Amino acid sequence: MIFQITEQSIKQAAQILIKGGIVAFPTETVYGLGSDAFNTEAVARVFKVKKRPFFDPLIIHIADNAYIKKIADLSLLTPEAKDKLDILSKKLMPGPLTLILPKLSNVPDITTGGLNTAAVRFPLHAGAQRLIDASTGAIAAPSANPFGYLSPTTAMHVSEQLGSSVDMILDGGQCSIGIESTVLDLSSSVCRILRSGGTSKKTIEDLIGSVAENDCQNDNHAAITSPGELKSHYAPKTKMILYGYDQVCSIPYDQNDNNAAYLFFDRASYNKWQTNQKNN
Repeated sequence: MIFQITEQSIKQAAQILIKGGIVAFPTETVYGLGSDAFNTEAVARVFKVKKRPFFDPLIIHIADNAYIKKIADLSLLTPEAKDKLDILSKKLMPGPLTLILPKLSNVPDITTGGLNTAAVRFPLHAGAQRLIDASTGAIAAPSANPFGYLSPTTAMHVSEQLGSSVDMILDGGQCSIGIESTVLDLSSSVCRILRSGGTSKKTIEDLIGSVAENDCQNDNHAAITSPGELKSHYAPKTKMILYGYDQVCSIPYDQNDNNAAYLFFDRASYNKWQTNQKNN
């Protein structure tokens, strides 16, 4: 099920995608669960395997900026947006940046969550680029995990969460960034970050000037314009217990519990807790 990235495994995975299968593959951000972006049945299977709601759009991964023209209707962009696209594609693509652009009519609605825009990304990972280039040229891929769970950063994470429901898992090692790409909307009158991620706001603004940000995430699917906007999308499943300042010394501590983490919001609370642990 898990194959190290080699010339042979890339060819095998590419054939699976061409024939309508699904493949988990590494990027610099997280592992993706990929299908041919133009194959509606294959894309539908990705939604089914992830248990992802169909209104939540997928990111289309490409391996060449020139391919953007096969997905996006650039004639609908304002001259200013075209200039920004040109700068960002030259400076930050490939990289952990996804752009929201008006889509061409040949891009299936299922891939874009029924929207008239498409999310496009050029991943930095060499293995991902080789796979995309060897297959269909455009791979629709959300993170390779059940919907609502934390995104996988190793092939083993994918195997543990999705198992045999994936036709093939390509192992490209640990993801170098480990968080999702930043999503930037260039399709509307206001250039806006819809999801924060691996490319900082400052990096973007240093290139194209001021950009707006979403006020908050939401669970109203009618308002979803980008992957990752649901507030429950990246919710961890680990139990969290909140202690008041006056209870800080009573926090149970088990140095053998690898599932426990301790977060303090001021130095005084930490010092008080640490002193209590030493005395006990």
